[in-house]
Amino acid sequence: MSSRNVVALYCVASVATVGCAAEPARSSAASGAAVTDSFAARRLAMVEHQIEARGIKATSVLRAMSKVPRHRFVLPATVGQAYEDHPLPIGSEQTISQPYIVAYMTEAAGISPRDKVLEIGTGSGYQAAVLGEVAREVYTIEIIPELAEGARNVLADLGYKNVHVKAGNGYLGWPEQAPFDAIIVTAAPDQVPQALVDQLAVGGRMVVPVGAVIQDMMIIERTQRGVVERKTIPVRFVPMTGKPEQQ
Repeated sequence: MSSRNVVALYCVASVATVGCAAEPARSSAASGAAVTDSFAARRLAMVEHQIEARGIKATSVLRAMSKVPRHRFVLPATVGQAYEDHPLPIGSEQTISQPYIVAYMTEAAGISPRDKVLEIGTGSGYQAAVLGEVAREVYTIEIIPELAEGARNVLADLGYKNVHVKAGNGYLGWPEQAPFDAIIVTAAPDQVPQALVDQLAVGGRMVVPVGAVIQDMMIIERTQRGVVERKTIPVRFVPMTGKPEQQ
C-alpha cells in the first residue's frame, strides 16, 4: 500500500476490457504444481507473509494461492520476481496483479466449490486459475486477443479444464452462461455495468473497483429484495474501457 493507504494494483485485466461439492475437475499436473515445482517455497512464503499476514483467512483461497504457479503467468524476464509483492508486466502494456489483491478479491467474492464464476479481464490468466481452484466453473473475458490466447494456452497446459476464456467486451458480460454465483471485475468502470448486475444470480456477489480518480472496491450482493452495495478498501486499478454507448 502507498502512504495514502491505497492498494497499489496495475490490473491483471486489459485496459480495454470490452470485452460443498467435490473439488473442481482439473488435471494432476495443476494439482501437484505446488509441491513439485522449484518455486514452491517462494510461493508458500508469499502466502504467509503477503496474504495470510494481511488478514486473508479463507482456507480455500490460501490453498489456491499456495498451489497456482504464478511464475507460469509472467514473462520469462520476470520469472525471478513472480512471488514478490507487486505487479509485473505481461505484455500489451498490461500487468499481472499484486498477489494480495488477487487473494482479497477471491475471498470477498465468497465463492464455494459449487459456484459458477465470471471474471472480467483475463489478462495473464492468473486470477482465473485461482478462481478455478475454488469454483466449479469459471468464465473469463479479455478484450486483447493476444492476451486471451496466451492465457488460454497456459491454463490448458496447467490442466484447468473448468476455466473458459473468451476474447470480447467485458461490459457485456457472458449472457449465454448467466446467471453467475460470483463476478470479479479486474478493471475499474466509472459506474457498475448494469449488464453484469443483471447476470448476477440471486444470492450472488460481485467484487468490482469503481471510480475514476478515486476508486473504491465495491461488493455488490443480489438479494431477493434487490441489490445491496458496500464499499470496502480504496484501490487503484486501470480504467475499464470499451463502454457501450448505451448499457
